[in-house]
Amino acid sequence: MVTAAQPLALPSARPPGAVVTAVRHLGPNWYAAVMGTAIVATAGAGLPVEVPGLRTACTAVWALSLALLVVLLAARALHWRHHRDQARAHLLDPAVAPFYGCLSMALLAVGGGTVVVGADWIGTPAAVALDAVLFTAGTAIGLAAIVAVPYLMAVRHRIEPGQASPTWLLPLVAPMVSAALGPLLVPHLPAGQPGETLLLACVAMFGMSLLATLVMLPVLFGRLLTGGPLPLALAPTMFLVLGPLGQSTTAAGKFADFAEGVVPEPYAHGLAVFGVLYGVPVIGFALMWLALAVAYVVRARRQGMTFAMTWWAFTFPVGTCVTGAEALARHTGLAAFEWLAVALYAVLVTAWATVSVLTARGLAAGALLAAPRPAPVVPR
Repeated sequence: MVTAAQPLALPSARPPGAVVTAVRHLGPNWYAAVMGTAIVATAGAGLPVEVPGLRTACTAVWALSLALLVVLLAARALHWRHHRDQARAHLLDPAVAPFYGCLSMALLAVGGGTVVVGADWIGTPAAVALDAVLFTAGTAIGLAAIVAVPYLMAVRHRIEPGQASPTWLLPLVAPMVSAALGPLLVPHLPAGQPGETLLLACVAMFGMSLLATLVMLPVLFGRLLTGGPLPLALAPTMFLVLGPLGQSTTAAGKFADFAEGVVPEPYAHGLAVFGVLYGVPVIGFALMWLALAVAYVVRARRQGMTFAMTWWAFTFPVGTCVTGAEALARHTGLAAFEWLAVALYAVLVTAWATVSVLTARGLAAGALLAAPRPAPVVPR
């Protein structure tokens, strides 16, 4: 019973102090966990083989990615509200700012999974509506990131020679994810110009991201050959190069999937031809880079590389290669691409399960939300 002498207990307008403190060092790189989870669902649903229970499992993984996205958006909102100094420091840090591309890709990956598998549980109308919201927001953020992050790197960041990192690709590849997932919405638009406009806008974002990536790759490759090994914690980021390769192959395949009846001939047929002529050599280069990245990471592991959030680079980029191989399997009918997709998916699931367990352990121990420490550099 409350007496006149007892003040009423009003709910606090601020979250508990421990929560506010915990999110101080929560950076945009955490969105990689959402991306890596969502791609497991999307890639699994497109496999060219029938596995009992796989689609249900993929839908459950998509639901997990949606839950992770909601929790992370809330946590990042707390970060921006209560730790604006740290948020500003992230934007001005050339090692952290590129990870703002992950926000775009997380929204897009979950949105794409909503249409691909989420509709099984929430229905097609709700899935399309949710994907439309996430695709619009993710695309807008991605288009902003591909301009804003390189601008900050050019005029505000102080980058020394030899500091180039595969993480620089993150804001550049975000529009490519839009290009690959946007066509999923085309069948749900009115016939005529709306669908054609969206599909060609995706083609434009494909070109935007591809050309930006082609400008950056020589810088990164030159850094690897002349600048010595990456810091051990960054060794897994070698896998990030697979992202634009696999995602562009996926996008080219999606253009071919949805072009017929949406764009006039001969352009629809041309996109179908382009999907194969572009995808085959690019997936070949991706396999070469995958072998290089594996060798690089094995070396780093022997040198003492320990778990860090950069290990999520083992998931989403590999997943894009799975979806790229699936697209080539659809359009060529070759069993080789079917088996490649299955093999890469096995790698993806293994990596995702491993990294998920290690992330959960790190969160429970509090190590992953602690202030970052300088990464050791291994001499050549």
